[in-house]
Amino acid sequence: MNDIVPPPATLRVNLDSNALAANWRHLDSMSAPGRAGAAVKADCYGLGVDRCVPVLRKAGARDFFVAHWSEVADVARHVPAASISVLHGPISAAEAEYARAIGARPIINSLHQARVWAAAGGGPCDVMVDSGINRLGLSMEDLSDPLVAELEINTLMSHLASADEQSPDNHRQLVQFRRARSMVKADRYSLANSAGIAIGQDYVFDLTRPGLALYGGVPRPELTAQIRQVAYPQAALLLRRDLKPGDKVGYNGTYTADHVMPSGIVSIGYADGFLRSRGGEALAHDGRVLPLIGKVSMDMVVVDLTNAPDLQEGDWLDIPFDLPGAAQRCGLSQYELLTGIGHRLR
Repeated sequence: MNDIVPPPATLRVNLDSNALAANWRHLDSMSAPGRAGAAVKADCYGLGVDRCVPVLRKAGARDFFVAHWSEVADVARHVPAASISVLHGPISAAEAEYARAIGARPIINSLHQARVWAAAGGGPCDVMVDSGINRLGLSMEDLSDPLVAELEINTLMSHLASADEQSPDNHRQLVQFRRARSMVKADRYSLANSAGIAIGQDYVFDLTRPGLALYGGVPRPELTAQIRQVAYPQAALLLRRDLKPGDKVGYNGTYTADHVMPSGIVSIGYADGFLRSRGGEALAHDGRVLPLIGKVSMDMVVVDLTNAPDLQEGDWLDIPFDLPGAAQRCGLSQYELLTGIGHRLR
């Protein structure tokens, strides 16, 4: 059975590789005199490591960040393992041994992880310091521990908690990170994510770690004009149905037709990341707006085809994915919209 080729899918995400490369180059220029890396965790925020990492590498990215050790091998198919940093660090001897075997750099987040890394034989690593987000990272007090001085640190980094806002916490974290830099010798220093790059030159240091903005997200208004949409999801029309007055649509009959109208059942649902919170949106075809009617189902939505009565089964409809606008309309974050893309679209 494995040699039988399945028919084409009825879901897809078209990737604008030129936009992805342009987004990285713009963020890299904003990171000067340092340079931009690329956060490629969560399968490049849902858009696919195999499609995105080669584009980012060709654009000029040389530093790549994942969260889990299970993500390293997929990225390492496209870039040297030594260019990959793993945010969660080595919590066990098995993870430390894997890092040394494959050549990826662990990010040390605690004295425990420093001990695990040293016990495995050590080598180049990165270090995260907590400057105020209280997630991963050594405390400021931990930086004085002799274990830290013994580490072979490539990059000392921290992470901003409120870079997408005009928050005084940003400056407080900057002050803390400058203090950490004075305490820890490293080859490079890194603080800014996508939003942090846009705050200003004080935050870029030697290396920035953009993620969301690479893939079309706009975390701060300063980036609105420069960041281009990268992902364009589409779903096929599965079936046409003419509704009569009084016909109810979908689960719980939340929509009732009050006139004769053409409708279409479309191959996308909440199992594909198109959650019910997006039920107030509309799909489109060649610029024609097709409002959703009824509830979003697991594998389907229903649209009003009044504006496009010529559409037939198999025609492709556009799913709205301008991330700032879609997030504002449905209440999900831009991160959730991206990383929530279902495997059937990929």
